[in-house]
Amino acid sequence: MDLWVRILILLAVLVVATAGGLIWRVRSGRVRQRDEGEPQVWDELGIQPETAAVTLVQFSSAFCAPCRATRRILTDVAGRLPDVHHVEIDAESHLDAVRALDVQSTPTTLLVDRNGRIAGRAVGQPRRDEVLAAIGPFLPNE
Repeated sequence: MDLWVRILILLAVLVVATAGGLIWRVRSGRVRQRDEGEPQVWDELGIQPETAAVTLVQFSSAFCAPCRATRRILTDVAGRLPDVHHVEIDAESHLDAVRALDVQSTPTTLLVDRNGRIAGRAVGQPRRDEVLAAIGPFLPNE
């Protein structure tokens, strides 16, 4: 093959890989609003959504570095807001719940309202500001 053809192929691969990486980076960790029905798995996981305005349910795995950073962020948010709870679930130990809740990777964080409905989902390490913005509408006005 001609040298210029090889260079063009290499450049095309670099452009496609860069675009894919940028799309992944923008979408990773975003809190997406949802209104899903009440899953029946809360009892199995030992979660009582009715005890808080919002419960941040984090699915993690043992060797997941972003899971540790997510734990720090969510623990900090829950520690600052009295009506917000944070629960971390080991995904490997609760495969039925992982399937029922469509958890595809770790970390995945579910924002569960007082009625047990999933109001939001973040796949990847969420940003603190986005978590605060997503839970804001569920907190009582003071």
